[in-house]
Amino acid sequence: MNEQWISFLGLANRARKLISGEELVVREVRKQKAKLVLLASDASENTKKKVTDKCSYYNVSVKIVPDRYTLGQAIGKDARVVVAVMDEGFAKKLATMLG
Repeated sequence: MNEQWISFLGLANRARKLISGEELVVREVRKQKAKLVLLASDASENTKKKVTDKCSYYNVSVKIVPDRYTLGQAIGKDARVVVAVMDEGFAKKLATMLG
């Protein structure tokens, strides 16, 4: 997988267009403000199910990324399991980069 998405995600984070953490992400998906959700492949099955079910119900794209450490590194925080992109432009570009 192309690693450019990591620095682009960092850029989105600096622009304050990201929200991380399971509960916060699910809340933003419910409000239909999340444009794209990035889910770590090593998230627990329970978390994966909760996030993917919520996203499919509200028609929000979900992209699986390598692991929580990569996701955390990209946004300059400790390991993160799930991140929501709140901006349409960043979301479209990231979706393209992640394929």
